[in-house]
Amino acid sequence: MKDILKDLDKAFENKVRLGIMSALVVNTHLDFNALKDLLGVTDGNLASHLKYLEKHAYVEFKKEFLDRKPNTKYMATKKGITAFKKHLQAIEKLI
Repeated sequence: MKDILKDLDKAFENKVRLGIMSALVVNTHLDFNALKDLLGVTDGNLASHLKYLEKHAYVEFKKEFLDRKPNTKYMATKKGITAFKKHLQAIEKLI
């Protein structure tokens, strides 16, 4: 049992961060507003969770302008995808 628990990642214990990673793993990228709408969270809430995942190098972002409006795209990193899959496998083993 301890071997399974060690593979659970605290970064994904929060449902918003779990949702962010779920969305980014199956999409090449999503912009801030798409993530916000998908998860049904506020700007500040999403921003703080994205910052947490960035700090752990699980997501990265790219800023650009679309029709003179700023647009930030978020992508899961290889490290993030690996950690997320490991976390999901641990949950599957627990079930």
